[in-house]
Formats: sequence, structure tokens, C-alpha cells
Amino acid sequence: MNAPVGNRNLMRAMNRSVVLNMIKTRGPIPRTDVARLTGLSPATVSGVTAELIAEGLIFEKAAGDSRGGRRPILLALNPTAGYVVGLKLAEHQVVGALTDLEATIVTTYTSPLVDAALETVLDALAHVVTTLTTQEQVPKDKLLGVGVGLAGIVEGTRGVLRYSPIFGWRDVPFADLLGSRLGVPVRIDNDVNTFTITEQLFGAGQGLRDFLVVTVGRGVGLGLVVNGQLYRGSKGGAGEFGHTVIDPEGRTCSCGNRGCLETYVSDPGLLSLAAEAVSRGELDASANDMDSLLALANGRDPAAQAIFAQAGERLGRALANLINVFSPELIIVSGEGVRAGRWLFDPMREALSRHTMSSLAEDTRIQIETWEDGAWARGAAGLVLDELFRSPIHRGELTSTAIGVR
Repeated sequence: MNAPVGNRNLMRAMNRSVVLNMIKTRGPIPRTDVARLTGLSPATVSGVTAELIAEGLIFEKAAGDSRGGRRPILLALNPTAGYVVGLKLAEHQVVGALTDLEATIVTTYTSPLVDAALETVLDALAHVVTTLTTQEQVPKDKLLGVGVGLAGIVEGTRGVLRYSPIFGWRDVPFADLLGSRLGVPVRIDNDVNTFTITEQLFGAGQGLRDFLVVTVGRGVGLGLVVNGQLYRGSKGGAGEFGHTVIDPEGRTCSCGNRGCLETYVSDPGLLSLAAEAVSRGELDASANDMDSLLALANGRDPAAQAIFAQAGERLGRALANLINVFSPELIIVSGEGVRAGRWLFDPMREALSRHTMSSLAEDTRIQIETWEDGAWARGAAGLVLDELFRSPIHRGELTSTAIGVR
């Protein structure tokens, strides 16, 4: 008996995803190796690759080394088959990045925010998209979509910003509002989730089933990949790592609680601690920003070094709790705060070693990633690329990929 049409469509979409991802991660690669590594039949691989070539997503490269007989034709992803714009919405500006299909940044553009009104912000986001695509002469049919990363609780599947701690907005249908301005698909998510998705597709998390991303900077965020899937929680609220309480009688947090990790480890938290050290006469020079505080630490100021050391110890303890709960293969630590370097991370590693169960500690690798301009925006672009490369069985789709190259 023939399989139902829906099942056949799902199978074709799954085969397409498997082949496309194999070429993305292993390419340039011959068809025979695609078939061998995926377990698909040569006929299936030939059919799928013919479709992908016709759509311009992949292309045939010069022949590879011969193993005896005719040299194989290699298949590779065509990164310029389409483009994506990623946007990072920050408190005072919008940072945009135009990327290709490999999440390589082509160009960036930053626009200040005149005010925090919703309409003003949407106009600024649309302006950045238009500027980027105009500068690089990207036709609209090659713009696959726009991804937006922002702080707060985001229900990405519905495109709804449930709560923005920066702007105070609640239950805003953000993706629809911006999409109606641009006329292209728009996806939104918490900014740490967008960064995590891009690490999974193209970065250190590629091929891993269980890993975490911790970002340190203006806040402290967490992205969780469990069994190969990004974990968002029931309505997008997972990952508020910075608001885990480490001292119930501690410092007051912007969220209203006391003793949140963020109040001791984030940039604003560190600067607040520095101001208190100045008032006590422990820190000779005031530190108005992170660069000046770091300069004091590099200049061997013991009070400045102690501020970073205490933050690193608290961060290490918190990471140990994550390892004890999740036992991930990898924890990526990134964000603007990584510029603190050894002053933060040496104490972090020491605390991590002390507080992690020994049998679990050896199973988890810690990777500190340097931070580059445009990293948040590049992460937001990953939201759209995720639609292109994600298996339909994980997107709940029964027909084909949601975003196609036209």
C-alpha cells in the first residue's frame, strides 16, 4: 500500500535536510560519500542534489582526488544563493549584519535609536535592513528573511515579545509588525538563543547534542541545546541564568529580586561594585566604564583585580551548578564581558573545579570565545538560516522547508 501523501512529503523534506546539512558540514563532498554517510540510497541522493542544484543552493565543484577510475564531482554549498539580515536591538541602537548562507558577515550597519517608542524602534529596524540590502545591491528575491535578537522573554514560535526589560513592552506581535513593513519573513528570539543557534549551525556547537552558551556583558544569559534541540521553555522564558539567586540577602537586581547572579557578574554589576570600592577608599581611581576598570586591573590595582576575582568565583560556582544539572559536552562562554580575560576566568576555572562533581567535570569542556563587533547581529541571522537547515521533523513542517531560495 502506498504511503499517505503527507508522509511522502515529510520524507522528501527530511531527505533534503539531511543531504543539505551533510554538504554544509562536510562539503566539498562527492555524492557517493553523501550516500554512504547519510545511509540514503544513491538514487535518492542524486534526486535531492539535482533539486538543490536547480534551486542554486549547492553547486558542483572541480573533481576531487581519484580513488581509482573517474574522479568524482564534488558538491558544495553555494553561500551566495541567498542572504539574511540579522538585527540586534539594544537599548540605544540597532546593529545590523548582512550575511550569506554560511553566516559570514558581508557588511554591518549601526543606527542609533532616537527614542524608545515602539513605532520609532520598528522604523529604525526597517531602516537598517533597507540600508544593508541597498549598500550591497541585494535584490528582494535573494533576501531570505530577517532575524531579530533582543533581550527579554520572547515566544519565538509566535513571533511575540512577551516582555522587554529594556523597553518595558509586553505582548508585542513584533515579528508581524516588522514583517509588514519589510515584506519578508521575520523571526525573533531572545538574543542569547539566536547566538546559540548560530553556534549550533556554524560554530563550536556544530555536531554536538548537548551544549550550553553563557554570555556575560550587559547581562548574563544562557542558551541551552539539549538532545540537539534549542530549549526555550514552555513560552520562551528559559535561560534567565543571570536571575538565578546566589545570595537571598544580596544586592538588589533590576528584576526586583535580591542577590541575582547578574548583580555581581554583569558589566553594570561590576561598575556598581567599583563605585562602592571608591566610596570606601579601596579603589583610588573611579571606573566609569569597563575599559577603565579593566585598565586598573591590568595596572595591578588590587581592588580592581579583587572585583573581577569575586565575579569570576561566583560565575564559576554558577557554571558548576549548570554542569551538575545538565552534564553538557561543552559550555561556550562569550559576550562583551570576555574582554576581562584572566582576571575573570582564572578565578572562574578554579571555582568551577571546586564545585563541580569530579565525575562530571571531566566530561565538560569550557571554551572561552572572543567577542567581535556584529556577533549579536550575526547570531540573529542564524534564526533565518535555522529555518533553511533545520530538519522539518524538528520544525513541525510536513511539506517543505519554510524558506526557499527563489
